[in-house]
Formats: sequence, C-alpha cells, structure tokens
Amino acid sequence: METTRSDALALKDAAGPALEDLLRTAARVRDDRWGRVATYSRKVFIPLTTLCRDECWYCVFARPPGAGGRYLSPDEVLEIAEKGRRLGCKEALFSLGERPETRYPEAREALRRLGHRTTLEYLRAMCDAVLHETGLVPHANPGAMDLEEMRSLVPVTGSMGTMIETVAERLTRPGQVHYRCPDKHPRRRLLTLEAAGRLRVPFTTGILIGIGETWEERVDSILAIAESHRRHGHVQEVIVQNFRAKPETPMAGAPEPDLVEMLRTLAVARLLLPPEIGLQAPPNLMAETYARYLEAGINDWGGVSPLTLDHINPEAAWPKIAELAAATASKGMRLRERLTVYPRYVAEAEAFLAPEVRPYVEALAGPDGFPREQVLQ
Repeated sequence: METTRSDALALKDAAGPALEDLLRTAARVRDDRWGRVATYSRKVFIPLTTLCRDECWYCVFARPPGAGGRYLSPDEVLEIAEKGRRLGCKEALFSLGERPETRYPEAREALRRLGHRTTLEYLRAMCDAVLHETGLVPHANPGAMDLEEMRSLVPVTGSMGTMIETVAERLTRPGQVHYRCPDKHPRRRLLTLEAAGRLRVPFTTGILIGIGETWEERVDSILAIAESHRRHGHVQEVIVQNFRAKPETPMAGAPEPDLVEMLRTLAVARLLLPPEIGLQAPPNLMAETYARYLEAGINDWGGVSPLTLDHINPEAAWPKIAELAAATASKGMRLRERLTVYPRYVAEAEAFLAPEVRPYVEALAGPDGFPREQVLQ
C-alpha cells in the first residue's frame, strides 16, 4: 500500500515498537526491489575548487581567497585521478564551490590563468581530461545549474548530482542557515533536478537533515524528489545525510541528528520514494552505528575512497572497504561494488549516457551493469 504524505507526517515521533514496525516495512520494500545486497562506488574525491560564493552556516569546505580557497591545477587533478585508478577506483567525484568568480576577483584571475571564464567551463575541461586520460568516469557535483550548463557536462560525465538539502524557503531568510546562499534557494535546486530530468542525466540528489528544517519540510523535500523522478525517471539515488557540527562555523554548537532520527527519516524516505531509486546514507558520519542504516531500507553506501578524504566532512574518515563489507554482512547482507552509473542506467545507456561516455562505462561494466572487477580490500 502506498505511503501518503499524511502517513509520513504521522510518523514524526515513531519510536519503540512503532519504529521497529516502520523499519521492517522499509526493509521489505528494499529487499523486494534490491535484494539483500548493499552497493558502494570505489572513487576518488577531487575538490576542484574550495572557493564558493555561498555562506552556508555549517560548511568547512568553502574557503575565501587567502584562507585556503583555491583551484586545483590540471596536474593536481590528473595526479589524484591516476592514483585512484591504480587503486582500483572507477569514479572521479568532482566537488566544488558554486560560482566563486561572481564574488571574488581572485577567482576570476585564477580562471583566466587556467584559460577559462567560469568554474563550470574549467570543470568540463577537467572531467574531459580525467575521462580520456585515466578512464575513470566523472561524477560532477557542482551545485545549481541551468539546462545549458548541465548540457555542456553531459558528454564528459557518467552521472551528476546536486543535493536539494531542503525545500524550506524560510531557511534562506536572515538569521537562517542558507541566508546569503543564492545557490541554495530551493527553487534553484529543484530547477537543477528538473534540468537533469529533461536531459536524462543519471542523477544523485538528497536531503541534509538537522539544519533547522521541520519534519514536515523534510517529508516535502523527499516528495519533491519523488515527483521529479516520476516525471523523468532520472534519479538513480537519494542521499539522506545527517548534519555534523563543525568548529568555527555558526552551527558549531547545534545538536546533530541521532541514530533514531536517521533511522526514522531513512525508513520514511524508502516508503515515499519510488522503489527503483537507490537510497543511500554516508557510513562515515555515524561511524559506530552505521550498519543499522540497513535496517531502515538503504541499499547503498555511496562513494567510498581508498585514497582521498571526505573533503566535505574531513573529520569523518571513510571506513575501510573490508570493514564496510563486514558491517554489511553483520546485517545479513552482501557488499557489492557498483559504478558511478547504476546498473539500470548502464542497461539503458543509449537513453541515459552520451555517446562520448558510453565506451568508458562499457569498458568497466560487466553484463549485469556492475564492474567487471570487484575490489574489496
């Protein structure tokens, strides 16, 4: 039976036996569609630029000029990608600040020296270089984009992503976490999600919980993603990410979501989303108890790197892949490596992958759309 918005709102305080019932229901939905397998993508994390025009209250990734904000050089980008290739990585995840050239003269000058006008132009060039020189398939995560900007990245990426985070417009007002963050306005994020659908881009999105949103706003964020996918069929996975407080940020003293809140949110997301959408939660942000996420219906751990930090949450180390396999097995499930492009979209490559990218994905994929070579160490 379909879970409605009213059903989801009524689960706001589910605990004890009610929570256990909710978890069992969500896990059954996962098992019916995905089986007893949890996947991960073996990746390198390439922080193309730590400059950003937004001022999110919880972020330590973005830095201004003179305080660590800069662009990686082409040589640095390719060095990271090549080291990852040697370690069996197949995905190059590009993460970057949003449109710093619109705010900082130093960013415009740095781009000029690199031979580009905009950060997105430079991103495209580096995705192209990594794809053709290393064979790693880029996943671009540049934030809010319009249709033509996204179109420019299609020939050099296997997938893209932008976290919706929340549809709560009130969080963009003065005194809230997304004030002075023009790229975090929900309308911009949702238009990016729609652009990906129109272009048939295999897309990753998700919500960030614990940044001041209400339960109702959290539910509505999940439903907005589900509605876009039903129109276009392009959302390959949804991330439910828990806020982590960082020193020297405006939210340094804010409370973090606990395990029960994560489990409740994950289970409701699994019930509200179409079952073919993968559900992911980062294992490094609740290191002692993340195996329990499997009880709430997740089927994916996201990108895990044997080489690079989680530059968004540098205090939270990735688990070793063997440890991730053991945690998965502790819940009666099996860990399996996937590509940045989910098997469903590999199978429909002509519809969802650009001709320039298909040969690189097909070189890595076996007949079932998973990597030909699985690496668990």
